[in-house]
Amino acid sequence: MSRRALALLVGTVLALYVGFTAAASAHSFPEQQTPPAGATLTHPPAQVTIKYDAPIEKLFASLEVLNSAGQNEAVGEPQVSPDGWKLSVPVNKLQPGEYTVQWRVVCMDTHHTQGSYSFTIEGTHS
Repeated sequence: MSRRALALLVGTVLALYVGFTAAASAHSFPEQQTPPAGATLTHPPAQVTIKYDAPIEKLFASLEVLNSAGQNEAVGEPQVSPDGWKLSVPVNKLQPGEYTVQWRVVCMDTHHTQGSYSFTIEGTHS
């Protein structure tokens, strides 16, 4: 085998190895939240949506929107978009206060991730 062929073979094997290990260690993490993390809103949202940086499994997705008393304000079950990149849930008409969004997902490669963030609604609403 020539040196050039050997170098090409080693380079290909190395590229495959690096690509495989990168894919094997992938997790789904929020890329964008609506409402955004840390936001102060003047009007309550109708739903909460998180876009992930990798597709998620529909069966294992959880999304709760907790008020200051720890009650879940989500209405119904969270929904995963058909392409698997977004998780959303409609919410009750939220009153002024701080809300904590808690999420748990399983990436298509079976890695579990979870987290939380908060947003605030200011003012008085009726």
